[in-house]
Amino acid sequence: QVQVVESGGGLVQAGGSLRLSCAASESLYSIYVMGWDRQAPGKQRELVARITSGGGASYADSVKGRFTITRDNAKNTVYLQMDSLKPEDTAVYYCHVAGYTIVRTPFDSWGQGTQVTVSS
Repeated sequence: QVQVVESGGGLVQAGGSLRLSCAASESLYSIYVMGWDRQAPGKQRELVARITSGGGASYADSVKGRFTITRDNAKNTVYLQMDSLKPEDTAVYYCHVAGYTIVRTPFDSWGQGTQVTVSS
């Protein structure tokens, strides 16, 4: 299974910014979707943002206008720029990558999660 590695989480004050990164660990034939989910304590995991191979992005209503998802196809990397952070953004953020390996095998991989904590 293709491994994806996240980085960039941490502790930030409300109103601050963080940038998450997620990279696939090997060369791939194609990636058709990359994105981020999050799970706060005691809550269900929820979609934060997705971006397709064509660059089309979608966001949860709660983060629209504050978060921006981008991808670097050459590096098999997806980024989540998080601005104007709020305490309710505190959660473990999980990267999601789906596509085809170099030998055209489909894969659907999730990262181990990175903690984002926003203090008030």
